[in-house]
Amino acid sequence: MSLYLEHFGLREPPFRITPHTDFFFTGANRGPTLDALIYAITQDEGIVKVTGEVGSGKTMLCRMLLERLPADVESLYLANPSLSRSEILGAIADELGIPADGKTTHSMIRTLQDALVERYAAGKRVVIMIDEAHAMPAESLEEIRLLSNLESKATKLLQIALFAQPELDERLAANDMRQLRERITQHFNLAPLKAGEVGNYIEFRLRAAGYHGPNPFTARAVDMIARISEGLSRRINILADKSLLAAYSSGSHQVDAAEVKTAAQDARFAPIQKKTAGPFTPLLKLAIAVMMTATLGALAYALWPRQPATVAPPPAVAAPEPATASEPAIALADLPPLTAQHAAQFDAWLPGAARENYFIQLTSRSAAHGDDIENFLARAGKTLDPAALRVYRSGPPENVQIGIIFGDYPSRATAWAAIRSLPEPIRRMRPYPRPVSTLQ
Repeated sequence: MSLYLEHFGLREPPFRITPHTDFFFTGANRGPTLDALIYAITQDEGIVKVTGEVGSGKTMLCRMLLERLPADVESLYLANPSLSRSEILGAIADELGIPADGKTTHSMIRTLQDALVERYAAGKRVVIMIDEAHAMPAESLEEIRLLSNLESKATKLLQIALFAQPELDERLAANDMRQLRERITQHFNLAPLKAGEVGNYIEFRLRAAGYHGPNPFTARAVDMIARISEGLSRRINILADKSLLAAYSSGSHQVDAAEVKTAAQDARFAPIQKKTAGPFTPLLKLAIAVMMTATLGALAYALWPRQPATVAPPPAVAAPEPATASEPAIALADLPPLTAQHAAQFDAWLPGAARENYFIQLTSRSAAHGDDIENFLARAGKTLDPAALRVYRSGPPENVQIGIIFGDYPSRATAWAAIRSLPEPIRRMRPYPRPVSTLQ
């Protein structure tokens, strides 16, 4: 493997299938979904559910959530879905440092409630994250519902996040699951990457692993990987890794159709079984359509302080396309001075910008955090060309998002080269190139 890394100038393997948070891809709605999950958990949103096909990135999202939750949130992670009702209580008690001592279920719940009340009084909140929740026995799912009832006069004492395959939706559709179903207040779905997103994903992983050269994957290779993987990140990783190995074995530094074909023959993926739409599909779509506008700022945590929300939480969501210059989500006059200046620059630039060009997405943030946006623009303007620093507005009037972008480049490669020359504090935010066409 060391020769393989040296051959392509890599610091570490870029396409390992075990979750590694340094390789978290914030595109394809992953970053906004993470941010919305953090919002839902810290705002007492009850039970939160995240569904996605095998290999869509649920465990990676869960690991990111564990890293990004505020310090006042105590996180419990259960990776074994086959625990019985009593075993779940025992596992939670063990995570909280509570001795079980053969207590009855009723006694254990009382003990858990007392421990949670103590943590709440100390300014702590507790969230339990359950992976592979679709495989939980019915009685264990019922215990989750009962645990969600633990509350003080003002708030839930235990937040619950379920990560599962789409089969969980089918189970929740059953009549005997309606009580649990109604406790779930936020629904998220990790959809497979679209064909146009696969190339950005592959290049992001390569750069995160230390790659500095031109993209070794040809457009034809990326198209094949997108089609064969069906957009699932784990399959993309496997195909990309095997394709690089095939190129290395032949002494080539480029991955084309032949290498991907060899990788696909070795991987032998079975087609994903398409499921018929269940009764909750429209609700899930609505959830993704709303929750992505909640907060588009996961990348900004490195520079922006987290602040408690001062507005009522939005309904569950996914992100809208950025507003165009002709349809601003908020008027310039309603923006703070520096934000308004760079928004005006965006409005003047976009109509004449070439669709095939690229810009650098620095970060996104809710317009409710106007002071943070102003501070960031002031700092960025000291190290970047202020004339190339632009702001776009998106989302409905009640939940406007501010996107901050930089530059205008003739190709993705030149945009990546520009990213490598950005100041270190901004590079730590993991900026990435996007085509101008996504804004027009």
